[in-house]
Amino acid sequence: MAVSTPETLPTIRALDPLVINQIAAGEVVERPASVVKELVENALDAGGTQITVELEAGGIELVRVADDGCGMMPEQLPMAVAPHATSKITSPNDLDAVATMGFRGEALASIASVSRLRIRSRPAGASEASELRVEGDVVEGPLPASGALGTVIEVRNLFFNTPARRKFLRTAQTEKQRCVEAVKGLALARPAIGFKLTCDGHTTLDLPANQSAPDRVRSILGQDLAEAMIEATGVAAETYNVNLWGLVGRPHAARGNAKGQWIVLNGRVVRDATIAHALREAYRGLIEPGKHPVAVLLIDIDPSMVDVNVHPAKAEVRFRDSSAIHAAVHGSVREALAGEDLTASFTEVNPSAARPWQPFVPADGAIFTGTRAADLTNEARELADRLTDAEVHAVLSRTEPQPQALVEPKDPSTDSSIEPAPIDRAPDGPWMRRAMQIRDSYLVAPDGSGDGVVIIDQHALHERVMFEALRSRIASHGDLESQRLLTPAMVGVADAPEKLEALAPILYTLGIDATAAGPTRVAVHAFPSLLFSRGVDPAEFMAELLEADDLPKDQEDALREVLDMMACKAAVKAGDALSDQELSALLELREKVERSASCPHGRPTSIRLTMRDLERMFGRR
Repeated sequence: MAVSTPETLPTIRALDPLVINQIAAGEVVERPASVVKELVENALDAGGTQITVELEAGGIELVRVADDGCGMMPEQLPMAVAPHATSKITSPNDLDAVATMGFRGEALASIASVSRLRIRSRPAGASEASELRVEGDVVEGPLPASGALGTVIEVRNLFFNTPARRKFLRTAQTEKQRCVEAVKGLALARPAIGFKLTCDGHTTLDLPANQSAPDRVRSILGQDLAEAMIEATGVAAETYNVNLWGLVGRPHAARGNAKGQWIVLNGRVVRDATIAHALREAYRGLIEPGKHPVAVLLIDIDPSMVDVNVHPAKAEVRFRDSSAIHAAVHGSVREALAGEDLTASFTEVNPSAARPWQPFVPADGAIFTGTRAADLTNEARELADRLTDAEVHAVLSRTEPQPQALVEPKDPSTDSSIEPAPIDRAPDGPWMRRAMQIRDSYLVAPDGSGDGVVIIDQHALHERVMFEALRSRIASHGDLESQRLLTPAMVGVADAPEKLEALAPILYTLGIDATAAGPTRVAVHAFPSLLFSRGVDPAEFMAELLEADDLPKDQEDALREVLDMMACKAAVKAGDALSDQELSALLELREKVERSASCPHGRPTSIRLTMRDLERMFGRR
């Protein structure tokens, strides 16, 4: 083994300024869209009211951004491309409340180090413009030039001097699309600013100044998608003021990716896990797993309550109180959705794009271990206030004869529960004799609005009704009513004691009494009465539950999924004939239960066929 000597030890030296800027460029300048974002943000900070972006070859060969902002004096131009030089902060205290888009002072220096850059700028009161050119570490100027008020920055031949970076760029079309998305996000954030984007000489966006926020959204997303959006507003002040305005898509507009989501915080387009999670939770049970809602959310908060200095490209933020932001977004979006009829019309459902529905597959995670999960969410408590105990117990309780050998008879003197209301409690309800069942699977009924009809999947709708009834029961009573078996139901499962221990809080809440009868067997002594009444086999249900080793770690989410499993098994099935009384009761509950437009999996329960659709089909339009 060679011994190091002073002559062979590595020497520590200061990096060349060009290398420093190129290293910074690796963090700030990922692709042409990064250049577009940084330059447009500088134009916004300069007070521009009209911003023009021109691209060639997807921005690889040229990005030109022109604004009518304040401009720069000639002596300021060299400082604009110097590393860590900025006019936007002066002391560490300024970092605690950053209100400008750019502030690091490294964007232009980084861009100039990997491109051929030219800046032409003219401030108000100047008789002529000045121009500065930079190529690598060679700076030329400033020199006199002609030009209008404001600033024009050209970035040519991106990564010409770092070929390893250039070869990792995508095709010109792909890079163009990313640039377009970057401009769209910035335009959504600033509806008062005019934006024009041209790609290879063709106008892609032309947005006038002083648009209202809804008009700007419609201009960018398109009229068809905008019509599928619902306005959401909210104000929260528990910890600090949060003002929110946005448009959120109806469930049928959900997409296979999150590209339709725009989160704008204090005028800055950001990615934030807290806000994204709040949005997903607001749509829980309304869209299928794997799909993402469309949403444009504009959020304003005190700049001192958010740290925008946690990401090199300023794309991510950190909140002092993320729970307040989560509550504001979740509450506002959920309230907006709850106030709308979310049943999709026939024309809003595109059969050619529809794919066979797949059962819900939970996200990665293990069975949780923790304390008893006795409480659900606030919305479940609100549901408990809307549905009476009698209605909860009578949710289509199509009581089937119970084998008397299975359960112990109840002692009426000790049973304090409310008896289920009879199924014919509303023989003359508004839906009676005005709906029909097709092939014992689908229901056709008049639309409550009087405009056409609704076609209903009876299993999906009953599953939602059962799910909400179960949540309501747990929210108001803490657990489900159970019934003891005369003879325990035996279930074979590996690692029985460990799985029972992990599921103990859920089993307690569900009213299931089960014990290990050996390392591979479980004995079920008590089972929820509701599942008994629906003919669910205790052994089969427990086998499925004990084998479900991918339940979420969060105890509330895990309980919700088990309730979903129970609702699915207890609901009427396709092929079950419904009596007039049962059909009437189900349709009445559809009007009362929240989120009845979809089952707990997110699959639609109903489709609306409007008079306009019918007239079009029959050639009357």
